[in-house]
This record gives sequence, C-alpha cells and structure tokens, in this order.
Amino acid sequence: MTYRMIHIGLGGMGRHWCEVALPPNIADGLIEVVAAVDINPAALSVARNTLGLTPEQCYTDAGKAMAENEADFCTIVVPPARHEEVVDLALAHGLHILSEKPIADTLAASVRIADKVKRAGAKMGVTMSHRFDQDKTSFREELRSGRYGALDYLVCHLTCDLRQRGSWGDFRHEIPHPLMIEGAVHQLDMLADLAGAHCDTIYAQSWNPPWGEYAGDSQALVMMRFENGRRAFFEGACTNAVGLKYWEQETIRAECELGTLVLNARRLERFPYDPSRQRVTKLEGEGEPLPLLPGRKWKNSRLVEQFAQWLDGGETMETNIEDNLQSAALIFAVIESSRTGQPVKVQELLNQAREG
Repeated sequence: MTYRMIHIGLGGMGRHWCEVALPPNIADGLIEVVAAVDINPAALSVARNTLGLTPEQCYTDAGKAMAENEADFCTIVVPPARHEEVVDLALAHGLHILSEKPIADTLAASVRIADKVKRAGAKMGVTMSHRFDQDKTSFREELRSGRYGALDYLVCHLTCDLRQRGSWGDFRHEIPHPLMIEGAVHQLDMLADLAGAHCDTIYAQSWNPPWGEYAGDSQALVMMRFENGRRAFFEGACTNAVGLKYWEQETIRAECELGTLVLNARRLERFPYDPSRQRVTKLEGEGEPLPLLPGRKWKNSRLVEQFAQWLDGGETMETNIEDNLQSAALIFAVIESSRTGQPVKVQELLNQAREG
C-alpha cells in the first residue's frame, strides 16, 4: 500500500529528507508526499524542486496543510521545542507520525507526547538515523555474531569543530543543551543498543568552554552502566580545534572477552584475542578489515521504509515512541547529572517524568 504523507520542515535536515530519505521510498511505491510545510516561504522551493510538488501543495501552516489534504501520516523535521505542537495537530487530524529525534526538548514533554499518541491509538516512530547507518549496523551485527564472547565495555568518540555561531545552524547556538538535545542523543542511543539493555546509571559532566559560541553546554564526558552490567564511555565535543571524529565518522570500540571490534571513520576492523601471545599491542588500522553490510537504504531512508511496513501491519519499528523514551531519558540524565554533580538513576528519572 502507498501511504500519503505530509512533510513538515524544509530547513537543513528537512532538505536532506527531501533529497535522500524520501525519493527511494517514493520510487518503491511506499509513500506519496501530498503536501509540504515550512514557516519560511522561501524554503518551500525545496519541496517543489526535489519532490515535484505544486505551489498549491506547499504551505506555511501545518494545520491548514492537514485540513486540506487527505494523508495517513506526517513527518516532523522541525526544532525539538516545536515537536509537541505539531504532534497535537497531527493527532487532531487522525495522522500517524514519524519524527526527527529527540522526541522533544524536555523529558516531561517527551512523556506527554508518548501518552497522547497512546491515547489516540496512533503510531509514532522516531528517526534514530545513526543507529541505522550502514557502518553502525555492520558493527552491531558483527558484535552480536557471538565470535567475540561476552561484551565488557564500549567507547564512543564524537569530536567536532562547530564552535562558531552558524557552523551548526543558528538555533543550536541559542538553546540550553545543544550537544545533548541536537547531537549526542544519537551516540548514546547507539551505545545503549549495542549494550543490549536499558541504562541503569549515568554520571556526566558537560560544559561550554570560553571559545564556544553557544548559550548552552557543547562538550560532555559521560559514563554509563547498563542493567546487564555492561559499561560505556562517551566523549562528545562541538567546540574542539578540529573535528577528528565528526558526524558519521565516529569511533566506536567494543572490548570483548575474545577480541576488540573497532569502527573508525566508517572502517570496521577486528582484533581477535590470541591466548598464545601476551602483551600484544596494535594500532587502529592494523586489525583485520571487515566489509560493511550491503544494502540500498540506510539511515532515515531505511526508517521511512520500516515505518511504512509498520503501518501496513508489519513488525513494530524498533524506534517506536514508547521504546524511544529510553533514548530521551539518556540525554536528560546527562543534563541532570552534570547539573547536580551526582550519578543519575536513569529509570528512576524516567519514572518520575511519567508520574508527572
């Protein structure tokens, strides 16, 4: 079945959706874009040029677009602080929802949205696109193959030079927690997925150095302990002198009983444990290279497909809103830990938000 959708948000990421994520699914007959929305009239040209929409199909008012077009779902690609108001409109018009991460800009709003979706009997997915990139998917499948024995701990590095205003979109330089709200949710989500359990405890420090042109914290060091006893460490930085581990070029390392698995700048390699040798030291790049999994759709393109299959009665997508509350809780646990200087019990924080 072809599902009719309204695409909301045509800025930087919204343009990427129009250029990369939506066309393969349109070509496969999974979706039809019936309208597009952006509050900036100039941005509507993106929908006309990339999706072939007519001027009559382009709106600056999401409610008007929903009222005037028969649709099955909408996509939300606007800043997180505006997610809830768009969700409210979508549910009022009987639409399912596929939204950019995070669910919202606060944990309370995230829980409210999940409750509203559940009460409405709607389906809502969140596009944790990095987890479904080709290299991360390959890393996850290799780690879960059983060839490396028990997983001990994980490490992830994301380091960028985005310190100057405008280098990462103006609005991100103005919000309270840009690294967590707009970026690190991806990496923390990936670590939890790789660990294979909910996060139990987070201890973190976040800050903004004097040279970072941000209103909120742009750097963070995070330690995580999961309910299955596994651990992870995350280094996130937006205001470094150079981007050594930039978006989609992160380093992720898994230390296991029988080997070390490394993903660095989209290159996957393994270092098997050799019990006949001791004090073995190698550098990244000297391991056994592994090919990435083949595939045509990755990241949001793949998630749009999963969402359409879910609407069709198929398997619930992994990043449905209820499950994705766990990812939202991670970033707000980091914020709370940094504020208090104390470890945060993630499930307690989430339960407190659920209880109001």
